[in-house]
Amino acid sequence: MTLQPQPVDRSLWFQAALLPDGWAQSVRIGLANGRIAGVETGVERDAGDEGGGVALPGMTNLHSHAFQRAMAGLTEARGPEGQAGADDDFWSWRALMYRFLDRGGPEEIEAITALAFLEMLEGGFTRVCEFHYLHNAPSGQAYDDIAEIAGRVASAARTTGIGLTLLPVFYAHAGFGGQPPAHGQRRFITDLDGFADLVGRCRDIAAGLDGAVVGVAPHSLRAVAPSELATMPSLADGGPIHIHVAEQVREVDDCLAWSGARPVEWLLDHAPVDARWCLIHSTHVTEAEWRGLADRKAVVGLCPVTEANLGDGVFPAADFLSAGGRFGIGTDSNVQIGVADELRLLEYSQRLTHRRRAVMADARRSTGRALYDQAQAGGAQAAGVDAAGLAVGAFADIVSLDVSGVAFAGRSRDAVLDSWLFAAPRGAVSSVWRAGREVVKGGRHVARDQVEARYRQAVLRILNEGGA
Repeated sequence: MTLQPQPVDRSLWFQAALLPDGWAQSVRIGLANGRIAGVETGVERDAGDEGGGVALPGMTNLHSHAFQRAMAGLTEARGPEGQAGADDDFWSWRALMYRFLDRGGPEEIEAITALAFLEMLEGGFTRVCEFHYLHNAPSGQAYDDIAEIAGRVASAARTTGIGLTLLPVFYAHAGFGGQPPAHGQRRFITDLDGFADLVGRCRDIAAGLDGAVVGVAPHSLRAVAPSELATMPSLADGGPIHIHVAEQVREVDDCLAWSGARPVEWLLDHAPVDARWCLIHSTHVTEAEWRGLADRKAVVGLCPVTEANLGDGVFPAADFLSAGGRFGIGTDSNVQIGVADELRLLEYSQRLTHRRRAVMADARRSTGRALYDQAQAGGAQAAGVDAAGLAVGAFADIVSLDVSGVAFAGRSRDAVLDSWLFAAPRGAVSSVWRAGREVVKGGRHVARDQVEARYRQAVLRILNEGGA
């Protein structure tokens, strides 16, 4: 089911809304052509108004590998063969992921991606930055259309209605110093000429999606040589630039052995890192490095659920914010999908590290409000979105919370966000509008039945192909 345009010039009414200058009560938001045309506060609900509950600006998921959603729950045995006492970490998980990629063609990838995008919308995300590196067929051969899978990602976005920032990935090497790619990486590999063609095709594809943005994603310093990295800003053509960096201690050690510098240190010294850049993870950084990122106004892309699932470590978010740093949140491997899941774990990881509470709060805002405001702003920047939030001219990307549940009894203003993130059960997200279209109603995506059925068939084909 592909969403069709709805009539314009409609109004939504909410008992409260988080506007750019703070909370307001009894808010009417006028919609026209997918954008916010007007905002009124302190007004009564009219008979023709849609909406209800408490309105929040939609959140950007700034880092997703949607195809990995089908792996969730399949990588929890210990060690490569599941034996007791074996080491299990990011690298052994990656080996399992590579084996999973031996299976699944365009139809399966599109079906998996659509379910992940649908779940993002149900969880409060209204835009996704898809870090798209699955370019080739399972054999490693290029498709006749170099953007075959990118087109499937765009089709999944069209089906679900989510806003898309498409980030085609450049991936050429297996390790620092230009090591030749490994067999398990054959679906990712391209060269600079092919990548330039891919980026151009992605722009053609994105032109057919409302509000889509195209950037580039050099995968990592492991996978991209310095001379190749130097071409990425021009290929981005003003769009966002995302890169994995410093996720693992071994990665830091290997970078030191190769260059004499740590990964983030190397980037700050050799790349034009600025507000267009989003450094994904940046888990293992020194104070000089995180201060450098704050000074350059780059966004750090934090994926707390995946980082915990893989045992990566904890980014020094509280210190980074104290220096004016910018961050957003992503779902990365999509083992679990939801705004509340990521923000809650981000705060809890800081509490465990610092052994105190309300670490991310500030003098003006509660913990939940500070987390939400900063992640929403950082995510919009990383996605290449010029206007975001519940403001005139911005896309009508709106999340409505159902505050009738007991977790919200007696709550208002910042306490609503705190209760959603830290106390409410799943299901608090009631409605979601993306570019003015209501894609989630009553907590359920309007196309869930069809998308879920297609996903089930795709996963069964993949697992049966592998003999699982």
